[in-house]
Amino acid sequence: MTKLLIAVAFLAAAAAPSFAAGKIVIALTGPYSGGSSGMGISMRDGAKLAAAEINAAGGIEVGGQKMLIETVEKDDKGDNTAGAAVAQEVSQMPGLSGVIGTVNTGIAINGDHFYQEKGITKIITPASGTGSMTPWTQGGGVKDLSIFRFSAYDGIQSAMVIEEAIRLGLKKVAILTDSTNYGVSGYHDLYKQNTAQGNKLQVVATDTFNIGDKDMTKQVQKAKDAGAQAILIWGIGPELAAVAKSMAGIGYKARLIGGWPLSMSSFVDNAGAMGNGALMPQSWIEEGITPRSKKFIADYKKAYGEMASPMSAAEGYDAMLIFAAAVKQAGSADTRKIKDALENLEAPVKGVIATWNHPYRKWDPTDETTHEAFKRDQVVMGEVENGKVVFAHKEDKARLIAEAR
Repeated sequence: MTKLLIAVAFLAAAAAPSFAAGKIVIALTGPYSGGSSGMGISMRDGAKLAAAEINAAGGIEVGGQKMLIETVEKDDKGDNTAGAAVAQEVSQMPGLSGVIGTVNTGIAINGDHFYQEKGITKIITPASGTGSMTPWTQGGGVKDLSIFRFSAYDGIQSAMVIEEAIRLGLKKVAILTDSTNYGVSGYHDLYKQNTAQGNKLQVVATDTFNIGDKDMTKQVQKAKDAGAQAILIWGIGPELAAVAKSMAGIGYKARLIGGWPLSMSSFVDNAGAMGNGALMPQSWIEEGITPRSKKFIADYKKAYGEMASPMSAAEGYDAMLIFAAAVKQAGSADTRKIKDALENLEAPVKGVIATWNHPYRKWDPTDETTHEAFKRDQVVMGEVENGKVVFAHKEDKARLIAEAR
C-alpha cells in the first residue's frame, strides 16, 4: 500500500506543470482550433507579444527583483464541455498568477466558477456576451469576485447597433442570431436596447441558425419577405459569411449590422464583396493611425503574420499590459493580491487601444460594470470595405488621432 501511494504521488507530481521559480505564470485560454480559432489565436498572440516585450525589457519588478512572464496555453476548442474541463484543469495549477482569455460566452458561463472558487484572477477577453458577467450579480451576487472582463460587452455593442440602424434612417429590421449562449444573449440585448431607445425600429422577423449551417436562404428569405431593411445579426463563426452569401443569392440588398465578430477574417475573407457594407462595433481597427498602432501592427505581423481578428489581438495585448501593471503594483505574484491591485490601478497603462486609467473598480455585487474595463466612448463603428475593416465614421478616426497626441 505504501508503494502504491508513493507511485500515485509521483505520477501526480509528474502530471503537474513545472513552473520555474521567479516567474509570473499566466494561463492563456481560448479556442486555438475550431470555428472560433481566429479570435482565440489572435488574442493569444497579442498577449504573448506584450509578454515578450515586457520580458525583453527585463520583466516586472516584484519585491525588489525582476520577474519574467511565463505563459501556458490551453485550447478549449470553442466547446463548452471542453472549455469547462480546461478551466477546471487550469484552476488547479500550482503557482498560477492568473488567466487571460476565453472567446466564447458559453465557456465563461460553464467554466469560470472554477476560477472563482479558487480565487484565481482572470481577465476575460475577447468574449463579450452579457452572460459572461451577469451571473455574478444574481441572487444577491458574490461578495468578492476574481473575474474581470476586457472587451466591449454586449450592452455597449447592442446599443451601438440600434443607434446605427436609427442613424441610417431604417424603420424595419430582422434579428438573426446563432443558437449559442452568445447569440441568445445578443437577441435579448438587442430587444432591450431597442426599447431603451424608444422602439424606433420595428422588428418584423426573427430567426436563428446553428453552428455549422452553410445555407441561410430560409432565414434571409423570411427577412426579405417581411420587408426588413437590415438584418441585425449576432453570431461567432463562419456562418456569418453564409448569411451574406445567401442574401446575395436571393438578391436581398439589406444591410448587415451586428456584433464585433463581423470583423473577423472568417466573415470578411469568406464573404468577399458580398460582405461590403457590414457594420459592427470595434474596440480597435487595424489601421496605423498612431505611432503606437503602427508599431503594434508591424511587431505582430513580424512575429505571427496576419491578424485573423485584429480586435482580439489588440485586446489580448492590452489585457496583458494591464495584468502586468497589477503585478507590479501588488509587488507580488500572488493571484489574490493581483486581484486587489486590478480593482484600483494607480498608474495609467498605455496600451494600443487606449491609455487605461483605473479600468476597474472595487467589485460591487449589484453592478457587474465595476469589473468591466470598456466604456462606450472607447468603442467605434467599423465597416467592411473591400476585404478589410475601416472606420465607418471619419469623426471617430479623427477623435482617436487627437486623443493620442
